Amino acid sequence: MKTFFEKAQRFGKSFMLPIAVLPAAGLLLGIGGALSNPNTVSTYPLLQIEWLQHIFKVMSSAGSIAFDNLALIFAIGVAVGLARSDKGTAGLAAALAYLVMNASINAMLINAGQLAEENPAAAGQGMILGIPSLQTGVLGGIIIGLVTAALHNRYNKIELPQFLGFFGGSRFIPIISSFAAIFVGLLLFLIWPTIQLGIMKLGNIVDATGYVGTLFYGFFLRMLGPLGLHHIFYLPFWQTGLGGTLEVSGKIYEGTQNIFFAQLGDPSTSKFFIGTSRFMSGRFITMMFGLLGAALAIYHTARPERKKIVGGLMLSAALTSFLTGITEPLEFSFLFVAPVLYVIHAAFDGLAFMLAHMFQITIGQTFSGGLIDFILFGILQGNAKTNWVVVPIIGVVWFCLYYFTFRFLIVKFNFKTPGREDDGAIAPEGTASTADRVAGAINHAQDGDRAAAPSMSASASHASSAQSSRSETIVHALGGVSNIKDLDCCATRLRVSVYDPGQVNKEAFPATGAKGVLVNGNGVQVIYGPQVSVIKNEIEEYMEGE
Repeated sequence: MKTFFEKAQRFGKSFMLPIAVLPAAGLLLGIGGALSNPNTVSTYPLLQIEWLQHIFKVMSSAGSIAFDNLALIFAIGVAVGLARSDKGTAGLAAALAYLVMNASINAMLINAGQLAEENPAAAGQGMILGIPSLQTGVLGGIIIGLVTAALHNRYNKIELPQFLGFFGGSRFIPIISSFAAIFVGLLLFLIWPTIQLGIMKLGNIVDATGYVGTLFYGFFLRMLGPLGLHHIFYLPFWQTGLGGTLEVSGKIYEGTQNIFFAQLGDPSTSKFFIGTSRFMSGRFITMMFGLLGAALAIYHTARPERKKIVGGLMLSAALTSFLTGITEPLEFSFLFVAPVLYVIHAAFDGLAFMLAHMFQITIGQTFSGGLIDFILFGILQGNAKTNWVVVPIIGVVWFCLYYFTFRFLIVKFNFKTPGREDDGAIAPEGTASTADRVAGAINHAQDGDRAAAPSMSASASHASSAQSSRSETIVHALGGVSNIKDLDCCATRLRVSVYDPGQVNKEAFPATGAKGVLVNGNGVQVIYGPQVSVIKNEIEEYMEGE
C-alpha cells in the first residue's frame, strides 16, 4: 500500500505540468470567445469595432490551440513529470513518439482499408496534428508519456559499443521511444475500438447514477485531496468518454472539459454541456462560499488573545480559496486537528456538486473553481448558457451551513483548530500551533527588517540568505540530499520520494512555513500553498550547490 501511494503520488503530480498550462489558455479562450460571440457583439455596440474583434478572435484562437492539442501536451507533460533527470530529452522524445504512434495508426488504417474519408468522427477517427488517426484523446497522450518515461528512466545512461557511442545516453531515448511508439500504435489500432466501446458503456453507467452519482463523485474527489490523488480521480471524467461525448461543429469531443472548451469557441452553442454541471460546477459553491464560512467559524472560536493572528491567517487562506480555488491552506488548518470536520466538508462538497447538477449550473473551469474562472466561464458567457446567477444564491446558504456546522462542532468537541491550541501544544503531523507559527514568522520578518542594511545589495543578500536557510532546513528535514530520490511539486504541495522515510523529521517543517506534512511509505508531501513552485526551485538550486 505504501509503495502504491508513492507511485500514485508521482503519477498524479506528473499531470500538474500539462494542467498548469490550462489557466493561461482558458483565460485567452474565455475572454476571446465571450467577446467575439455574435450574440454578445450584437448586444454591446462597443464590441462591434473591427480591430477589437480581430484581437478577440486572435485571443480565442490562441487559447483554443492548447485544448485542441491537449493529448500532445499530456504526452510531454507526463514524460517530463516522471523522468528522474534530463527532463528536456524526455519531453522531446515523448513528442516524437506521439507523432510516430499516430503515423503508425494511420498506416494500419490505410492497410486495412478502414480509413474513413467521410464522417471520420462517426468512426472514432480524426485529424491529429495533420495525421488522420484514431481519436485516442488524452488517454493516448498519457500512454505515450508513460512509455517514454519508463524507457527514459531505464536507458538514459546506457553505454553502447564504441562505434555506436554517439547514440548512447540521452540520445538513445528518442530512438528507442520512436520504435516503441510503432508497437504502441499497432496495439492501439487493434484494441482501441474495444476500449472506446467500454468507455462509452461505463459512461452510460455513470449517467444512470444521476444525482446520487454526482454526490458521490464530489465526496470522493474531496476525500482524495489530502492524499494528493484527486488528479488521478477527476482526470478521466474531464478528458475521456467517462465525462461524456458530444459533437461540436462537426467534430466529436470526449470528456467534460474538452467538450466545454469546444463549445466555448462555438458561437452556435446556446447551453453548455450538462456534464459540466456534474463534474465541475459544484466546486464554485464550496470554494467561493462554503469554505469562507468555515474560516469565519475558526476565527470566531479562537481564543481572544489569538484572534488577531488567526484572523490574518484565515483571511489570507479564505481569499486564496475565493479568488483562485486553491483550498489546501484553509483545509489543512483543520484536517489534522479535527479530521471529522474534513469528512463533513467532503460531504457538503458532494452535496454542492449534486445541487449544481440539479440546477443545471454549467460553469466550466481550467483547474479550480475560484472567482477568476467564475467570471470568465460563468458571468462573461451569460446566464442562458451557464445559469451562473444560482451560484451566489446557493453560496449564501452554503456559507451559513459551513459556518454554523463548524462553529457548533468546534465548540461542542473542543477541537484544537487554529487559535484554540493548548499553550505549548504541537499540532498533529509535526505542525506547530498555528498562532505560534504565524507569530514566529512575523517576528522573523521584523528581525529581518531591523537588521536590513539601507542598500539594495544588502537587502538582496538578506533575501538570498533567507531563501538558502529555508532550503537547507527543508533538505535536512527530508534526511539530507542523499535521502532525496525525487523532488517535484503540484499547485500547493512539495512532493518528494525519499529512500528512507525514517530520516524525515516532521517537526522541522513548520519553521519553513509548512501548513502540514503527510508521510506514507517513501512518499512525502509538504503543504506550503501557491508559492510552493518557488520553494521547489530554491531547493533544487541548493541541492545543486551541495
